[in-house]
Amino acid sequence: MTNPELTRTDLEGKEFLVVGLARSGLAAANFLITHGARVTVTDLQTRNELGEIVDRLSSAVQLSLGGHRPDEFLGVDTIVLSPGVPRSIPVLQAAASEGVEIISEVELGYRFIEGSFVGVTGSNGKTTTTTLIGEILRKAGKKQVVAGNIGTPLTSFIDDPSVNDKETTFVVELSSFQLETVVQLRCNIALMLNITPDHMDRYADFDAYRAAKSRIFQNQTAKDFAVVNVDDPDALAASTGIESRLFPFSSERQLETGAFLKSNELQIRWKKQELSILSVDDLKLKGTHNIENALAAASAAFLLGVSKKATVDAIREFPGVEHRLEFVLRYRGVDYYNDSKATNVDSAIRAIQAFDQPLVLIMGGLDKHTDFSTLRAAISNNVVQVILLGTAKEKLASVLSDRVKVVESDSLENAVQIASQSASAGQIVLLAPACASFDMFDDYEHRGRVFKQSVRRLSERGDRKDI
Repeated sequence: MTNPELTRTDLEGKEFLVVGLARSGLAAANFLITHGARVTVTDLQTRNELGEIVDRLSSAVQLSLGGHRPDEFLGVDTIVLSPGVPRSIPVLQAAASEGVEIISEVELGYRFIEGSFVGVTGSNGKTTTTTLIGEILRKAGKKQVVAGNIGTPLTSFIDDPSVNDKETTFVVELSSFQLETVVQLRCNIALMLNITPDHMDRYADFDAYRAAKSRIFQNQTAKDFAVVNVDDPDALAASTGIESRLFPFSSERQLETGAFLKSNELQIRWKKQELSILSVDDLKLKGTHNIENALAAASAAFLLGVSKKATVDAIREFPGVEHRLEFVLRYRGVDYYNDSKATNVDSAIRAIQAFDQPLVLIMGGLDKHTDFSTLRAAISNNVVQVILLGTAKEKLASVLSDRVKVVESDSLENAVQIASQSASAGQIVLLAPACASFDMFDDYEHRGRVFKQSVRRLSERGDRKDI
């Protein structure tokens, strides 16, 4: 067990405040109440605004909705913080000053899981890499759970004896928001994919963001491994001085030890072992960033003792994840791709660079106080038109309009219409927003679904030719 001295009975009678009622808050509250804790949930939204999620809470949970009441943050044993709530808000600062423990839902879940723990973080590629590791383990016939920021809260697995045992590997996507409030969480294998500017609306500066990411290593020991992208200077810097064993990976150069490319082959070299995994040409996933994701996943699989065959088969068959360079359909010779998960500038650039064909690009959304100027070089190569939407469209237009034809749109549906009229056979329409989605959508998944629905409606009205 991860924390053998802690049992569920330790929760009986303890006072918990769950801050933020989203997926993780719901799972944490229901887990805690099931094991005898006294639980209050607080959220800025009202019951009507939260909708049906309130009905999925245990009736024993106390509700405090429509605002945060300062007195509720004091006198509790533990506050469980949802990722979307900044730790810097005054009521949390006051609670911390009074010695109240503040943890994330994933930290709570970690304290009650059994088995090994693989944590995956980075500004980009987390979901793809986490999912791919899970697929490799499944292909190998090993018990595995994929959880965390990927969408399924870790606490929802605690009371399932069919998965929560010492034979299970928990592969958990960890965001910087979740890592801010980890205390005991220890990764047997921690993967640091990259660190590029993101969430600058939440952090004081880039150093603060990088420091949050680096917390993935904080409780590791010499028995553990850190899988780190050594091509990324900030990822490498974040791993400086760690207690765990470094297992580097690189898509740019051959390494004396670690995972790398050699003659277009994914290779692993560790101590006296040297394995050729598979050719880059065998990957279904597009782009250099997905070569990096495959190297990282293969590294984790190697360290977990997975056979080469299972690793190769899983990577070769892996189609990618929804909303990440997801092929939608071909209509009148134009391919439509959904990369709604490109919520920051670096991920949008990676999406653009995955294609050689001319692109009609749909961008925009909620600005996260990001510097958009780095997009200029990326779009100069093969982007023929940019269609902008959302609250950031004017800022994006001011940066890009002298480099490429820019059109503004009031809705994603209209943007798809404009793109279909602009793109020619052999070109690609790519949704890569470089922004958050919350100005127009519930989340990036909602945005991606609307894009795909709009593209399919477009093709249904015309002469459909999908492949």
